[in-house]
Amino acid sequence: MYNEKVMDAFQNPKNVGEVENYDGLGKVGNAACGDIMQITLKIENDIITDAKFKTFGCAAAIATSSTATEMVKGMTIDEALKLTNKAVVEKLEGLPPQKLHCSVLAEEAIKAAIEDYENKKSGGTAATEIKTV
Repeated sequence: MYNEKVMDAFQNPKNVGEVENYDGLGKVGNAACGDIMQITLKIENDIITDAKFKTFGCAAAIATSSTATEMVKGMTIDEALKLTNKAVVEKLEGLPPQKLHCSVLAEEAIKAAIEDYENKKSGGTAATEIKTV
């Protein structure tokens, strides 16, 4: 079902946990499958210096979380906002069609974390709810 690259990302995930004193928090979920993904970001001078995830879900959800957090490290906010689920899937060399929604969760969690950062930066309140994707 899963290729070798996906299995490696699942069995040896990178960036598990929560960034200490994070600047942005994104929580998203998919009601249909029950996957929930949380991504925290450390942002300095509009550059993502650290990214970590906590995911409750299947192998594909964990693999896409790990891969997406690796991909955004070192990106500017604008670059990270352009990261697509397609790019995450390409980095993993494919996902089964029924698991593509996991890559959408990764994309949306990053966008939600950046939105949280920008909202707090402009004096708004921090994110607390899970966004349904």
